[in-house]
Amino acid sequence: MRSLTEHRAAALALASPLPAVEVLLDDADGLVVADDLRTDEPLPRWDNSAMDGYGVRHADVVELPATLRVVADLPAGTADEPVVGPGTAARIMTGAPVPAGADTIVPVELTDAGTATVRVREAPAAGVHIRRAGEDAVPGDVVVAAGTLLGPAAIAAVASLGRATVRVHRRPRVGVVSTGDELVAPGTPLRRGQLPDSNSWLLASAVRDAGGTPVRIGPVPDDVDALRSVLADLDGSVDAIITSGGVSVGAYDVVKAALADEPGVEFLPVAVQPGKPQGLGRLPGGTPIYTLPGNPVSSFASFEMFVRPALLRMRGLAEVERPTVQAVADEGWTTPPGRAQLMPVRWVGPDRVVRATARGSGSHLVARLALAEGLAVIPAEIDAVVAGDRVTVLKVSP
Repeated sequence: MRSLTEHRAAALALASPLPAVEVLLDDADGLVVADDLRTDEPLPRWDNSAMDGYGVRHADVVELPATLRVVADLPAGTADEPVVGPGTAARIMTGAPVPAGADTIVPVELTDAGTATVRVREAPAAGVHIRRAGEDAVPGDVVVAAGTLLGPAAIAAVASLGRATVRVHRRPRVGVVSTGDELVAPGTPLRRGQLPDSNSWLLASAVRDAGGTPVRIGPVPDDVDALRSVLADLDGSVDAIITSGGVSVGAYDVVKAALADEPGVEFLPVAVQPGKPQGLGRLPGGTPIYTLPGNPVSSFASFEMFVRPALLRMRGLAEVERPTVQAVADEGWTTPPGRAQLMPVRWVGPDRVVRATARGSGSHLVARLALAEGLAVIPAEIDAVVAGDRVTVLKVSP
């Protein structure tokens, strides 16, 4: 039986960063930079004012009060290049280039705000309130590194380089296939023995949350030929495939049957609860496939452990793990002998958790899964969790 750690490594080994594409900044949110972005110019490109006020020669405001003739009016964005000589000043707005000759900015609050002449009542220290050219970055500096997730701050940094486009790893397209004769689309009237298909919606949402684009197929009936046809159509047209259901040892385990002759796909037990029956590999077209158990809690936990890190790697991210925190179990529960446990939990205090599926740890208990804010990862060698024990919690919600 493969350990949880070993199977995580095998799942991640199937993934590599997707090819880079050039996109407009408007379309770059949530994508990952493919190349180091360096500046060819100093940032800022020129000395500019950090305050609304007056550019002066500090020597002219040593003796106060001082009255200076205003020789220029410099709003932000001006291309004017006046010279501030002895006894003169330039009225200047925040962000405007500092004129030649000026070595200090006097904030407007320290003056009478004059326009033809200005009376300076107080003077700051020499050289202050000026943002120096190259203060942020000098030519050759990496401003945005490869592997950076583009959000507001990083996109602003790209724009500051004067770039309208950026090379990024594209989002992975992920086929999501649920299987089972018992499954029907949500909203369909149910007859005895039927269930709404929740897994394909769960996994499609999880793919989006991981930054991918789901291609949801299903539910597919327990028909080997039908499933083979679906997988063949997806192979090569998506970047990864996730199936749910049909991977155990039952008489109707259609996923195992459909892939039984594929040399690149393996099925095996993993020492974890929920999620013991697992499969993974590559289809003939090279597409990674992750075959997850059909019980909803098993699918959820298996995606978090095995598939999400792989999708983050495809996006080009170096850090593919969810954050973990230490918490105190507010109640006890049993654990499976010899297997790691992934217990859905919710917070009941700043550092205390209880089971989200309070009526048990069964992999079928989907109704309360919506309460889960984390997965308590209990090592295989732990026989039971006792109230007051410290546990490691994988955070699956903010």
